[in-house]
Amino acid sequence: MEPSRITEILNRPYSKELLARDLTRLAYVAKDGTPRNVPIGFTWNGSQIVMCTTKNAPKLAALRENPMVALTIDTEVHPPKTLLIRGRAELDVVEGIPDEYLQMNGSYRMTPEQRVEWEAEVRSLYDGMVRIVVTPTWVKLIDFETTLPSPVEELMRQREERRL
Repeated sequence: MEPSRITEILNRPYSKELLARDLTRLAYVAKDGTPRNVPIGFTWNGSQIVMCTTKNAPKLAALRENPMVALTIDTEVHPPKTLLIRGRAELDVVEGIPDEYLQMNGSYRMTPEQRVEWEAEVRSLYDGMVRIVVTPTWVKLIDFETTLPSPVEELMRQREERRL
């Protein structure tokens, strides 16, 4: 997919709304060859999805072996809004807590006191983390207003052709 098309889709209002959410679903192939799909916190930095995980997370070995991933960010209301993203995961081991990890938890409902306690707990638990960085190479926004799943679009085209 052309980078300009990716940018155009990601700059749409619904895409921006979805990219501001807390969780994505990260799909990858595990080391045993079976698929995995895990919810994980993320932040969007304007060009990449950044997720953070523990240095001992099993997904890291799988991503080192096969870095191709798919992400889904969606809503729980009708009509659903869904952003599908594919890309290659790059792993960045960091000491301490990445700023993105602290940012990605920013929209959870916490009082200022709870936030201080949460951050203190995080800093006491982790000596470092791994940033999983995905630059989109393919995207699709499904909003059920201007865009639909590709098979539904195909059925609509076929129905229109039958009417002609």
